[in-house]
Amino acid sequence: MTQRIERQFAGRTLSIETGRMAKLAQGSCLVQFGDTVVLCATTVQDKPTHLPFFPLTIEYREKSYAAGKIPGGFFKREGRPGENEILSARLIDRPLRPLFPSGFMHETHVTCFILSADQENSADVLAMLGASVALNISKVPFNTPVASVRVGRIKDTWVLNPTFQQLEYSDMEIVVAGTKDAILMVEGGALEISEADMLEGFKVASTGIKELIEIQNEILKDHTVSDMEWSSFDPDKNLVDKVCQIADSGIKDALMISDKTERNQAMAALAEDVTRSLIEEDSAYEEQESSIRQVIHDIEKKSMRMKILDQGERIDGRRLDEVRPIISEVDVLPRTHGSALFTRGQTQALVVTTLGTSRDEQRIESIDTNEEITKSFMLHYNFPPFSVGEARPFRGTSRREQGHGSLAERAIRPLLPTYDEFPYTIRIVSDILESNGSSSMASVCGASLALMDAGAPIKSACAGVAMGLVKEDDNVAILTDILGIEDALGDMDFKVAGTRDGITSIQMDIKIDGITQEILETALKQAYDARMHILDTMNEVLSEPRGDLSQYAPRIQSIQINPSKIGEIIGPKGKTIRAIQEESGAKIDIDDNGLVKIAAVSGEAGKRALDMIEAIVQDPDVGRIYEGTVKNTTAFGAFVEILPGVEGLCHISELEDRRVERTEDVLKVGDVTRVKLLSIDEKGRLRLSRKAAIAEGEAS
Repeated sequence: MTQRIERQFAGRTLSIETGRMAKLAQGSCLVQFGDTVVLCATTVQDKPTHLPFFPLTIEYREKSYAAGKIPGGFFKREGRPGENEILSARLIDRPLRPLFPSGFMHETHVTCFILSADQENSADVLAMLGASVALNISKVPFNTPVASVRVGRIKDTWVLNPTFQQLEYSDMEIVVAGTKDAILMVEGGALEISEADMLEGFKVASTGIKELIEIQNEILKDHTVSDMEWSSFDPDKNLVDKVCQIADSGIKDALMISDKTERNQAMAALAEDVTRSLIEEDSAYEEQESSIRQVIHDIEKKSMRMKILDQGERIDGRRLDEVRPIISEVDVLPRTHGSALFTRGQTQALVVTTLGTSRDEQRIESIDTNEEITKSFMLHYNFPPFSVGEARPFRGTSRREQGHGSLAERAIRPLLPTYDEFPYTIRIVSDILESNGSSSMASVCGASLALMDAGAPIKSACAGVAMGLVKEDDNVAILTDILGIEDALGDMDFKVAGTRDGITSIQMDIKIDGITQEILETALKQAYDARMHILDTMNEVLSEPRGDLSQYAPRIQSIQINPSKIGEIIGPKGKTIRAIQEESGAKIDIDDNGLVKIAAVSGEAGKRALDMIEAIVQDPDVGRIYEGTVKNTTAFGAFVEILPGVEGLCHISELEDRRVERTEDVLKVGDVTRVKLLSIDEKGRLRLSRKAAIAEGEAS
């Protein structure tokens, strides 16, 4: 049965419809906001998986037809998901995943298709709403309505779900997901706003989320689908007791080891010993090896959390609000434009900046605009297996790598100079060499240093830190600069990046049902203190951008020409511009408005190219003496090219201060001669004089 409701939200009509499309899925719905339409469908396997984790997959796919477009490329059809689709899928996955019941191991898919894009309203927050409805009306044991909103601020006015046009004037953009009682996820960036303003943005978001959940509840109240039958794979209680008895003290000893590698080796050896001991006692335990390891993991988790909550002690001996030791190095690679090695504890990022020209800009297909989208700033994050001591093959860029790169890119972007001030394409690559927590924030710190090392005039240094949480009932501990194990076994990963003046990027994921405003406020305060400390240590190495660009970076000059002259610079089939580039060694780009950019590593090459272009585009100046090449001779004179593509007639009577019988007696084709421009007639024809140029030369 089709059911549809319409309500006003954020000044526009929001509709949710079920029962008309994708009816063979276990749950589906259609969400429309303005003219943006999203279809969400949920499916689930009836049998549990053999995998040791909950296999939840979120697919977010943009259809080109949604914006009346045909895909580019050879095949003319949608291919692998783009960066925006992957990041949007992560925005949906992260708040939903912790709300599934513990022990549920049935493979679950949520698919979100963008069917119509009005190029005003974002589809990702609508997909979150649709995914929640589709899950809640399905047989999947998911019974918590969830919603997300985007928050902007324009001239101190908060805006819920701002349009793309409004976001251009906003000093912040955050996506917040949550339930009616608590916040589950935060993702966004800002132009150096304060922690107090960020908290105010969370409150505005919470109001919008509650309103969307009330709308959801209206359509969910008539759906009474029973949850599917399933059972949690909990280890046998007798096995749990036996493992606890054997392993408890060994686990506590292992958690006293601060070094990640040594601790992991100790835990692995302990698991082997416990398994061997139980199998020697009863061979039937051979079939329960995975359960034994799960019990050991559970004991490790409980022991670490109790140590923090009861004793205020962390694995590496730090205080709860203490940052690990930091080592910052710059100019670590000789031929790159800018480089930095940032090490914090056992997390290390090698970050390199490369400066390019407009030819290096990234071009992106998007259904959100009819104009071609280009990016002149990119930050790419790589996480090789050796960074965590693993031997596994390299694959394509993972969703996690794209997400971490986007977070770090968002942190740095507000600090870059405008393209007019610094007309370079900037690519930053962060290669993680060691990882034990907060590698994305190490990338932010390294990127800031690498940019300054390259001489890029960024506004200020930027640093980031990851905050953690351990919460048992009312007992709460907030951790600064979390380790990998504190992320894995804790309840929150809250990353905050920014400058001394404010936050530029923020991301939060939690593994519990939600956190309160009070916890968020405390975490932001601790993150601010840590950020100031990290910036202090970075400033000891490099506190401001270098005065000059790297000697290996291109120098870019620009000149504005009359757009009508563009064709003259390019020449027939690009002959002229190719000749200039080959002769000078510079690279030349021209836009449709007549802005010519000349890039060259050597200043001499750039000047040579600039002189050649200026010679082409300058207009002939009456009374000026030019050095030109004879292009043709006739009985009545010679045609001399005084500027590229600009010829004039030097009449036979103007060749010399005497009577000349034949033009060829004085000038031949290919000769170079000095001539004076006497006049330009109404038809644009140039009258030249060689004898006038000779006379002026003799007079001088």
